[in-house]
Amino acid sequence: MNEEIRAPKVRVVAPTGEQLGVHDTKFAIQKAKERGLDLVEISPTVRPPVCKIVNYGKYKYEQSKLKKPKTNTKMKGIQFRVGTEENDYNIKMSRAESFLDAGHKVRIQIMFKGRENAHKEIGFTVMDRVKEDFKTMAQVDQEPRINGRFMIMVVSPLPKDQRVRKFKKVKFEDLEEDDIEHHEDEELEIKNLEGDDASEESAEEKSEDKS
Repeated sequence: MNEEIRAPKVRVVAPTGEQLGVHDTKFAIQKAKERGLDLVEISPTVRPPVCKIVNYGKYKYEQSKLKKPKTNTKMKGIQFRVGTEENDYNIKMSRAESFLDAGHKVRIQIMFKGRENAHKEIGFTVMDRVKEDFKTMAQVDQEPRINGRFMIMVVSPLPKDQRVRKFKKVKFEDLEEDDIEHHEDEELEIKNLEGDDASEESAEEKSEDKS
């Protein structure tokens, strides 16, 4: 910037983007300062280097916004059954809160098995409870809807300063061996959720047909 520019000549660009041609560096710096601005190298590797007359503070701020890393938002998922027990529900909701606290969206899924398909209204009761429990952590992006044998709802995190956890954090090492086996699939991307359940459901339906 300004006197730090080592090249004897530079190609000058006006604040408006207009090309002003090639000038001696000292002359270009003088013209920038006459406007109360700075001469900043924007393409130092070309010959002659390209410099722009800008407000350096504003230019630096705009560049920092361009370089700001994108948030790595993912879609996480938890899955309930119609008869999910209270302790199991609390563990799943705690893990969902952790996903939300990390800035991820969460897809809540209820799977209906066998005769449960005739009573899918129970699923809406479960989803209403989830929505109520997520009031201080998330907003609903997609209201509960039925998709085949599944009921699905999608939520996204509230702004960080508005989030208040309701459920006690569950540490992986605090879970019993059976719980770890039952819950570890929730660490996966949502695309991996349905495969094993579909196979399990198919096997149970075959068993019911035989009986």
